Amino acid sequence: MNKMNVHFVSGINEINPSHWQTLNDSNCPFEQYNFFNNLEKSQSVNANQGWQPHHLVISSQDNVLAIMPMYIKSHSWGEYVFDWAWAEAYQEHSIDYYPKLVATCPFTPVNSKKLLSKELEITNLFTSLTEYCLQTNLNSWHVLYTEKIAHPLPSNIYERNTVQFHWFNRNYESFNDFVSTFTSRKRKNTLNERKSIKQQGLTIRQLTGNAITSDALTFFYLTYQLTYLKKGHQPHLSYEFFQQCLESMADNMLLIIANNGEEDIASALFFYDDNQLYGRYWGCTKSYKNLHFELCYYRGIEFCIKNNLMRFNSGTQGEHKIKRGFEPILTHSYHWIKHSHFRSALHNFCKQEQQHMLMYQQRCSTLLPFKVKE
Repeated sequence: MNKMNVHFVSGINEINPSHWQTLNDSNCPFEQYNFFNNLEKSQSVNANQGWQPHHLVISSQDNVLAIMPMYIKSHSWGEYVFDWAWAEAYQEHSIDYYPKLVATCPFTPVNSKKLLSKELEITNLFTSLTEYCLQTNLNSWHVLYTEKIAHPLPSNIYERNTVQFHWFNRNYESFNDFVSTFTSRKRKNTLNERKSIKQQGLTIRQLTGNAITSDALTFFYLTYQLTYLKKGHQPHLSYEFFQQCLESMADNMLLIIANNGEEDIASALFFYDDNQLYGRYWGCTKSYKNLHFELCYYRGIEFCIKNNLMRFNSGTQGEHKIKRGFEPILTHSYHWIKHSHFRSALHNFCKQEQQHMLMYQQRCSTLLPFKVKE
């Protein structure tokens, strides 16, 4: 292979969409050029937000061999692999933890390749990333929510795990077929939760693609904002971002809206491809019993069954998902830090965390609602 040229660009508009498409063999919406482009065009990510685009491009002669979306971060919000304790330890020693270089899809804790390439593996980039950070003022690099690396890691690169809860389609013919795999008590509880929606006089409509109107999107964004404002935070994503997604990625979007009479009162927005459904955003103007479970989980499960989608990634955290049939899975992220004095402590931290996450996953598996197979 000819010598590789490794460089970084400060905006996705510096990357030819055809190069991206050639290298990307995935249908995942969070690996698509349009998704990242929408983030930047809408100013949902920029230097002022602490998300400076700094995308990695590797080329050889006139051929682009690899692209990896990356960002220079001045904080750790919107990543979901929490390193606040690391930053605090640095601060206690009057050492800068930021800026750092992060490969991720902003605000989207979804496992994906992160590296778009037909010739290179992500491990081929570790040395280049490390050298780049050593030559600049970047204090670490992080590759979040990516595929597990099977072979041993170099001693100065650490793996971290988190646990998410995913639903798997085992060729179910209907929702009732799915809950028939539950124990009697758990099945009854689930069906009663669903019955309570009608008992409260609520109706629900599902919109995909071009059926998602501007009025429906406006209502969704109101509820999305309320979810953040109730917690005292500003929403990460702008209305323009969702508008642009509807213009460029409508075939990947599912919007579910609940109403009471003529009044819309809650919504949940999902993305999907030909294999998976991704639960992303939820909010409500009024609270109703079990409505969150119905919109965010049960309707999503039904959508997967109807459309032969094999997995439903419902987002981060949420042990309440277990008794509704969402199974614990491990995610994988990889990290390197520049400051040598912290390496031993962080290496031990990651090892202990991995053991804890594995035990947690195993413990959660014992709480699943399924009948014990004989």
